[in-house]
Amino acid sequence: MTAAAAQAPAGHPPKPRAHPAGVHATARLRATHNGRATTLPLLHSDGPFHLRRLRPRGERARVCVLGAMSAPLGGDRLALDITAEAHTRLEVTTSAATIALRGSTTDPATYDVRLTVGEHASLNWLPQPLISARGSTLHQTYEVDLAGTSRLLLREEQLLGRTAEPSGHLSTRLTVRRDGRPVLDQHTVYGAPAPAWDGPAVLGGHRATGQLLLVDPEPVPLPEPVLLGDPERGHCVLAPLADGTALLATAVAPTPTRLRDLLDTALARVSDAAASPTRTSSASTGPVRRTGSSDE
Repeated sequence: MTAAAAQAPAGHPPKPRAHPAGVHATARLRATHNGRATTLPLLHSDGPFHLRRLRPRGERARVCVLGAMSAPLGGDRLALDITAEAHTRLEVTTSAATIALRGSTTDPATYDVRLTVGEHASLNWLPQPLISARGSTLHQTYEVDLAGTSRLLLREEQLLGRTAEPSGHLSTRLTVRRDGRPVLDQHTVYGAPAPAWDGPAVLGGHRATGQLLLVDPEPVPLPEPVLLGDPERGHCVLAPLADGTALLATAVAPTPTRLRDLLDTALARVSDAAASPTRTSSASTGPVRRTGSSDE
């Protein structure tokens, strides 16, 4: 007889042991350079995350994160840990949009992405949009640690509610450091219970929002912020950060397609600036292309 059964009153089955709600999972990816090419010695899938190698593009290794189950649901604790070691070229994307759902509990879900980029390395993090469905609560964080000579291209897009439904509660925080010094620390909250998130001071009634961040070892000439688009069809602001080696494009739009168009247009502006003859070229970086990825 088990201890649990011995302690149960006569005629009553033992109570099942309590388990924490939700899935707890951490997927890990590590890229290294063997002197000739970028290799992927660690692809650790876990929980809803299945990591799959894609065909390299030039010198850049590529990985896709596939969803093996519906996630994140209420109570889930999910994390992605991605490391691009020195001299690597890596691009990571996702196979489909991530949908935050309520699930069987009202507990919030967490989704933490940790990106580490070594000296003279380049990382493109280009996932598909995150959809905040009605009734869901998701806290998402990005922790990005860059070496002084590394390069980062990061895109994040959110759709606040599916078709004809209100948004769930979405909290996102993006923290980027280079050589331990802060480049960007941004925290945004959308959806219930705060009613003013879609007002004219925030999204102006639009339901798609996102940003594109480029951090480069060398300054990219952009003397002042650039405004793209229009209020009705969505607009985007491209502005320099820190010492001019970081550029941030922030956009809002009525649809995900229009949002992607705006971010691609901002990326093309960055490409034009990077290709300017006044900018000294660097062997560790290459031109940014409009397609949403860069190849060396």
